[in-house]
Amino acid sequence: MSIQKQSVSFTDTAYAFAKELVEAGEYPNMSAAVSGELAKAKAERDREQSLLEAELERRLSLPLDQWEPVGDVTAGARAHLAAIAQKN
Repeated sequence: MSIQKQSVSFTDTAYAFAKELVEAGEYPNMSAAVSGELAKAKAERDREQSLLEAELERRLSLPLDQWEPVGDVTAGARAHLAAIAQKN
């Protein structure tokens, strides 16, 4: 794993939270705390995206007589799912 060095600025609240995590022993230093919490945030976003895609697939698989019109959202969802299917 490569390391990228970057100078960043934090709000007082964000800095205090990262500092608390280090002081509580959850991370050995501030860099590890920021990287660890970003990894957790990414994992949560990925999980939410997977849940959304699964729900869209479930709804799109319903018979047409069970659909409720949603407007352009359905067309966009179909295009998104088709793009994902082409990648796989």
